[in-house]
Amino acid sequence: MTKAATKGSSVMPWLVSALLVLALGGALLVQWLSPTGGKANPQDAAQVAAGQLLYGQYCIACHQGQLQGQPDWQKPLPSGRMPAPPHDESGHTWHHPDQVLFGIIRSGLVPPYAPVGYESDMPAFGGQLSDEQIWDLLAFLKSHWSPKIQAWQEDKTRQY
Repeated sequence: MTKAATKGSSVMPWLVSALLVLALGGALLVQWLSPTGGKANPQDAAQVAAGQLLYGQYCIACHQGQLQGQPDWQKPLPSGRMPAPPHDESGHTWHHPDQVLFGIIRSGLVPPYAPVGYESDMPAFGGQLSDEQIWDLLAFLKSHWSPKIQAWQEDKTRQY
């Protein structure tokens, strides 16, 4: 066997092992970031009411009282960051499955929910809100969407 062939064969097991470790690490990260249990049910009056209280405490300052977001929400602020988007039907919140929305509320706009290095004013609420409270918030947001949008978003959530 040539020296080059020997070197190549000794690198291959290391490379395979490294790829397996990376894949396992990625799977564990996704599992850790994924919501556990729970569901945002916009037809559950108690869950929506709990979410409304939380929205008033944690979200209203940026996303506004009618969920309309900040003015010119699609244009960068002088800081280069984006304004808070609306959570009503005029925004894009409903374009995302529940798991992604849950992750953004819990972890902020960080990977895998935003590109590496992306800077946002959206804080991570995982240290302040329980998983159940995050589901309540999502139920409140979803309660403001039409039945057609709710059905579309629920289908997106099932497919995710």
